[in-house]
Amino acid sequence: MAGSDKNPSHYWPKQFPRHLVRPYITLSDVLQASVKRYADRPAIRFFGAGVSYQSFNDQVEAFAGWLKQRADVRRGERVVLYLQNSPQWLIAYFGVLRADAVVVPVNPMNRAAELAHYLSDSGAKIIVCAQNLLDQVKSATLSRPLDQTIVATYSDYLPPEPEYALPAWMTEPRQEHAGTVAWADVIAAGHQAPPPEAVPGDLCCLPYTSGSTGVPKACMHTHETLIQNLAGLVLWHGTAPGTVCLSLSPMYHISGVTHSVHLPIYVGGTAVILPRWDQTLALQLLEREQVEHASIPPTAVIDLLAHRDLKNHDLSRLRRVTAGGATMPIEVAARLADALGVAFIEGYGMTESAATTHINPVDRPKGKSIGVPFFDTEALVVDPITLQVLGLHEQGEILVSGPQLFKGYWNRPDETAAAFVEINGRSYMRTGDVGYFDEEGYFFITDRAKRMINASGYKVWPSEVEIALYAHPQIHEVCVIGVPDARRGETVKALIVRNESGRQTLTEEAVIAWSRERMAAYKYPRVVEFVESLPTSAAGKILWRELQEAEKAKAKVSI
Repeated sequence: MAGSDKNPSHYWPKQFPRHLVRPYITLSDVLQASVKRYADRPAIRFFGAGVSYQSFNDQVEAFAGWLKQRADVRRGERVVLYLQNSPQWLIAYFGVLRADAVVVPVNPMNRAAELAHYLSDSGAKIIVCAQNLLDQVKSATLSRPLDQTIVATYSDYLPPEPEYALPAWMTEPRQEHAGTVAWADVIAAGHQAPPPEAVPGDLCCLPYTSGSTGVPKACMHTHETLIQNLAGLVLWHGTAPGTVCLSLSPMYHISGVTHSVHLPIYVGGTAVILPRWDQTLALQLLEREQVEHASIPPTAVIDLLAHRDLKNHDLSRLRRVTAGGATMPIEVAARLADALGVAFIEGYGMTESAATTHINPVDRPKGKSIGVPFFDTEALVVDPITLQVLGLHEQGEILVSGPQLFKGYWNRPDETAAAFVEINGRSYMRTGDVGYFDEEGYFFITDRAKRMINASGYKVWPSEVEIALYAHPQIHEVCVIGVPDARRGETVKALIVRNESGRQTLTEEAVIAWSRERMAAYKYPRVVEFVESLPTSAAGKILWRELQEAEKAKAKVSI
């Protein structure tokens, strides 16, 4: 059985136990431990400005106190975070947890209609948003007003004269906004929260993912499920106390929650914050801040290695580069090792699994592999129809079981039940990914059982994009598929049947421009093809798989 410690042929690093004895604590306890140990050390570095652990904790306490005393937030209530990686994101996250509440992290690339769904579905009445996203919040809440909108300004935490070339949206000064509360005023109020009541089994985070229906749904994670992977990754990567981490991985994403938020705080390290990928800024921060640990997706690694001045920067302190969500090409991993002297450690997981179910051993990574099952994790390959357990090199759907798995989908008991199956008396989650394992127990992903497009590591669900496109007044029918892209791996293509009003006037450029205004940047179609009709089944369903296979065949011919 793959992932079982009973099979001696399956590789496992000798320095690690198979079973992880994880701490029975909350994430707030994690912060408190680091504050006591490293009060004067920098918890955050933001383009030259620093926040010590003591100051960080003081602001966390002030935010939690404001939530309790001014916003009347009660145990288990939800608070949305809608902003880029920033000091405010980190402080708000731990402040919400300190208030015994639940964080709802939302991608800042989402537009008003998408944000409205997250607010309504989670039942959140409070949002922390970036100043430049306030218009989206206003549009999203026209029919469902919030109790409190807290507006954060990135420049509040920048040095007076940053030594970096920063974009205008980051350096924009704070402005007054009627009907909102400024983040700076919330912290300055200095309210105190009552003693915490949360226990490790409490719900603490609702990160959203999408299912085969394309409707985003929240994964219920507790302090326990998140700490399982946190403690394991710290051990796996040999992350020493005080490690300097590049907080690039988006904090709203489950991988970013782990590598950009949890990991540096757990070890008393420093989170060097980079809000968005920028080739030059990344290189400058890696060198100037002497970064040691970085979660960088393959597309960003490719961009970094292409920097014309790479050889002129000292990145000798960088010890670990890791990521999951998109396969790292073997050739690029070799270039990284040659240029920087570090191996790329690829992992695999989902929002439902708190980021990690598989990871490559640091001492023996395999190209194109997602690695071996993580601490206390069992993985099987089964026939997706019969659920018969398959053997060595046999391709099927990958199932996983472990203590890091979520507690279910928020308010979706039917979908929760469908996500799990029982085999040999043990509950497993269906990943929807097709793959196999080799003689040493390393797993490989070969296909997707679900209909999903992987664009630069972001999951794009075609049906969600289709629903948005159907709102266009000149579109009659649409089918969204994935097409190969040299940079993004895959990108989004829309096959569109125009209605009579758009037959002569609707253009590819117009569809793309319209979509860009209504969808996150990674979602909107970059390729548009107009067709006279779309193939359908006898029941009238569009045969998306037929169109997807035709596109794959076309791509092979062009190669």
